[in-house]
Amino acid sequence: MSGLIDAVTFLTRVPLRHHAGDDASIARAVPWFPVVGALVGLLVAGVYAGALFVLPGFLAATLAIACGLVVTGAFHEDGLGDVADAFGGGRDREDRLRILKDPRLGTFGTLAVVVALLLRIGAVATFTRTDALLVIPAAHALSRAASIAAMQLFRPVDEGLGASYTRALTPARALVGVGLGLAIAFALLRVWALPGVGVGLVVVVVLGRLAAGKIGGINGDVLGAIQQLTEVGALLVAVAARLH
Repeated sequence: MSGLIDAVTFLTRVPLRHHAGDDASIARAVPWFPVVGALVGLLVAGVYAGALFVLPGFLAATLAIACGLVVTGAFHEDGLGDVADAFGGGRDREDRLRILKDPRLGTFGTLAVVVALLLRIGAVATFTRTDALLVIPAAHALSRAASIAAMQLFRPVDEGLGASYTRALTPARALVGVGLGLAIAFALLRVWALPGVGVGLVVVVVLGRLAAGKIGGINGDVLGAIQQLTEVGALLVAVAARLH
């Protein structure tokens, strides 16, 4: 359970304990990322299901997504915004790395975060209560599993926290983490999890290779962007499946 506590402390604002950041705690935490993601997704789905009793779908979805942002501290959204700014506006590798370290958000980053939020809210707003309780935790679990897969497939580019997690991750722990994400998704969605898995694979390969070409590898911001794009993609796949 120590690894789960470390993962919760790192991925959310829940103050279970101070995150040490040493190799041991990092190695323990990573395989639990999909479990923490599923728990965050369950919270979002629960808020949405409850809010539907008194609010129309779009407002209920907005409230639910906002609650998720509060719990995670917009941790992954920050990564998506930084990657959009760096890859969209950076002139060369050094300039892109500089932008990734800049805490300010530019035009590309703002647009990326806003569009991702609108897509997530719009997708969730189409769900019934049952759909939400199944799809949202599965999408969150798959998106964290995608980040773990990227850590294993691509080399880290800097000495930041994302690089520390990537270097501390062994193939065995990566397999456990990805396996947990897949197990959660298939337990909730059964065969309908397959399109979401496909989306995650595409995001990991495309964004991982893009990052390798743009900055020479992946970092924490790239992992956050992978999580966001996989979550959005999985939600949109679920919407498309419901309509056909």
